[in-house]
Amino acid sequence: MATKAKAKSSTTIAERLEALANLQQIDSEIDRILTIRGELPLEVEDLEADIEGLEKRVEKLTSELKDIETDISNRKNEQKDAQAAILQYKEKQNNVRNNREFESLSKEIEYQELEIQLHEKRAKEAKATIENKKEVIKEVEERLAGRKKDLKAKKSELENIIAETEKDEEKLKKKSEKAMKQLDDHLRTAYARLRSSAKNGLAVVPVDRDSCGGCFNRIPPQRQLDIVQKKKIIICEHCGRILIPGEDTEVAE
Repeated sequence: MATKAKAKSSTTIAERLEALANLQQIDSEIDRILTIRGELPLEVEDLEADIEGLEKRVEKLTSELKDIETDISNRKNEQKDAQAAILQYKEKQNNVRNNREFESLSKEIEYQELEIQLHEKRAKEAKATIENKKEVIKEVEERLAGRKKDLKAKKSELENIIAETEKDEEKLKKKSEKAMKQLDDHLRTAYARLRSSAKNGLAVVPVDRDSCGGCFNRIPPQRQLDIVQKKKIIICEHCGRILIPGEDTEVAE
């Protein structure tokens, strides 16, 4: 272990820069493959989440529908009970001993009749609610079917792209891991940090037309000379990326 660490520390700056450039080239190719896939993975995730939400909504609406149907059934039973009670009260009226008892039974009959009317009204309202919910369920199910169709197409598209690029991606990932091991801990950490913070994933960039290949800010001539000489690792003063010589800055030593 100590021997490996010593070997890494004994590599020249030029060799480290070459290793960094090689690693960046490999990782940029991986990024290119991921770009080919584009937003498809996110679109698939969004569609799956949308489908899950719609399925839960259909489930909830269906449950509410069953509750309303149960309520209507209960009201019908209560109406029958009220009608039976009215018949009993009317029979009792035939055997009353005085007007007070007759009036009392009449009030009971009137109350039961009002109960029947109330149940009829509530049942009618519930039936209207059922029709409305059925329409909503139909609309949601149509949207759900559309989302499922879209998901199937997107998944198929993504699977085809993955199938075309998967082997290349796996090879490149192995190369990236191997190239990463050639760096010391400090450079490895710095490279990973720069990669994660850069929108385009570029941690190592060449000098292009006297400017940083990452942020495009101009680099002073003396600093360009230091970059070409590869005697020390130079970072861009503006974006912090590691700078390497570009094709137009490479000169013979």
